[in-house]
Amino acid sequence: MEDNAYNVIKVEGLTKQFGTFTAVDHISFSVKQGEIFGFLGANGAGKTTAMRMLCGLSKPTSGTGSVAGYNIATQSEQVKRRIGYMSQRFSLYEDLKVWENLRLFGGIYGMKDKDITRKSDEMLRELGFEAERNTLVRALPLGWKQKLAFSVSIFHEPKVVFLDEPTGGVDPVTRRRFWELIYHAADRGITVFVTTHYMDEAEYCDRVSIMVDGHIEALDTPQALRTRFHAGTMDEVFRQLARKAQRPSD
Repeated sequence: MEDNAYNVIKVEGLTKQFGTFTAVDHISFSVKQGEIFGFLGANGAGKTTAMRMLCGLSKPTSGTGSVAGYNIATQSEQVKRRIGYMSQRFSLYEDLKVWENLRLFGGIYGMKDKDITRKSDEMLRELGFEAERNTLVRALPLGWKQKLAFSVSIFHEPKVVFLDEPTGGVDPVTRRRFWELIYHAADRGITVFVTTHYMDEAEYCDRVSIMVDGHIEALDTPQALRTRFHAGTMDEVFRQLARKAQRPSD
């Protein structure tokens, strides 16, 4: 990550209420270009609600936020066009072939046909998927689907990619390989905003935020957080903070 990188995500006092319930309570933080930012919290902490606001899918009740230079409350469509997104469910169309998924998502992202063709060839070559171009996605092994889904999420070279529990249900070796793709994307200047339940993955992030009951209780590098909480691992840090939660988990 470059020292002079600009803040591609900026949030000040971001709040989301549902009736009398405050799901996200005045959170403030920023994320630099090319940074791998871990966004952690137990179920019910508010992280999914916060991510939905950052993706332009839910309007904040109060506070301000910008992603890739666009206001998340008033310019949500511009935000959506400049981000990528991948969830644990991978967001692929299983009844389409590999190349058909690439063409479909390229079109959704507004890419030109010639760019989709060029980028598809490049991506399949980089992934070693050239022989799988005409394979139905449902026939791919789980780890291959995961790699393809991530590649699709950054197919249009977004400023930010949001990864929501992207490695759930896959084995440790596949998870490590997936993180190699994340590092490669960050090296190209793509900001990676990732939620995970695997605390060993929190160690791979440049910085980590931990939410408790709608608040950000801690935000720093993994090493700094371990030092601050006198913990040997990020799992120990997370457990210390999660004990403070008053809300019931989902």
